Amino acid sequence: MIELATGISVDNPPVTKVNTRLLSLDALRGFDMFWIISGEEIFHGFAAAIKQKYSLVQDPESWQIATDSRLSVLEKIMIGISNQLHHSVWNGFTFYDLIFPLFIFIAGVSMPFSYARYLDGHEIKGKGTKRQIYVSLVKRTILLIVLGMVVNGLLKFPGYENTRFASVLGRIALACFFAALIYLNCSLKKQVIWFGVILLGYWAMMTLIPVPIYGNGIFTPAGNLSAFIDRLLLPGKLHRQVYDPEGLLSTVPAVGTALLGVFTGQFLRTNVPINLEFTPARKGVTMILGGIVMVVAGLLWDLLFPINKIMWTSSFVLFAGGLSLLVFSIFYLVIDVWGLKKWSQPLIWIGTNSILIYLAAHGFVNFQASSEFIFGGLINRTPDVLHHALIWIGVLIIQLFLLRFLYLRKMFMKL
Repeated sequence: MIELATGISVDNPPVTKVNTRLLSLDALRGFDMFWIISGEEIFHGFAAAIKQKYSLVQDPESWQIATDSRLSVLEKIMIGISNQLHHSVWNGFTFYDLIFPLFIFIAGVSMPFSYARYLDGHEIKGKGTKRQIYVSLVKRTILLIVLGMVVNGLLKFPGYENTRFASVLGRIALACFFAALIYLNCSLKKQVIWFGVILLGYWAMMTLIPVPIYGNGIFTPAGNLSAFIDRLLLPGKLHRQVYDPEGLLSTVPAVGTALLGVFTGQFLRTNVPINLEFTPARKGVTMILGGIVMVVAGLLWDLLFPINKIMWTSSFVLFAGGLSLLVFSIFYLVIDVWGLKKWSQPLIWIGTNSILIYLAAHGFVNFQASSEFIFGGLINRTPDVLHHALIWIGVLIIQLFLLRFLYLRKMFMKL
């Protein structure tokens, strides 16, 4: 079972003979989730206050706020962070575009650790165990898909035509499902081949297969093949009318994103068969170099196949995957190698219950109303322009309090 919402206990693999715990993975998952449960609104709130103070101009399409020389360094930083917390309109990349692929990457890293007790090398131990793994994997995939539709408003019963079936959780479920099948049934060499086939095959399909009216190799919102497949085959409501950002065809390369995490997890669990033993520190440095190579490869591929989160292009997989590996490498070195852990504890509270807090923050719990109820008296004593940011700081405090309570009592949502 892949446990996205829990910590990763590492069994004793036959090569490395290591017994440890990747706290960095929990912390990075928490860092990733922080931005979408409250972090973004905190920085948007401060940016809005600065915008009002200086009458700054905000682009209505990209939501980017222009800065000028009147702003202090801190104010420019706040605006800069807020600007990065919006998705790219189409081609291009912002920090906010990294959050989703980073989560899938983290899920992939966890797989070799989560499945270690079921595997002997690359072989599943016993027919009973094999059936148990696949049944659990299918159940978990279906549950995440259903939960994703619930987050989209399924229980409001809007009717078939107004129900959005595609979702963030659904893409996570499908990407991890197929990546797990590849990992459980293929050697590392064959996994790499699958990765190459997925990225090159998706590029070929998007480039060579013509879309009615538009033709082939068109990468506009309505003219690309992925959007056409969504309009043709995706049931219910499309999130963006002519396409869905979590659509059918664009989920295929997301499997590649998960596989990049799988490769990373396998690298951490085993020693590279060369004379020089890979210590944890050397592994961290090697991952940094690997991340840089992937970022460069993504930028080069961008010349032919643009970096685009909505289409989840092959260049996007490499570019976002490289950045994910770089960020993970830093967390791994700081927390697991150098032992600097205390600062990351709040992130670990979030990361060990990531799916739970995601569901809670996206409709199950009205944290904003709770913050206004608890902190409203104090917030009302401050300037009105700061209220949005302060309310969401209150949201974060409530979330951390509840997640710490669950963490200390070892209460984790396991899927």
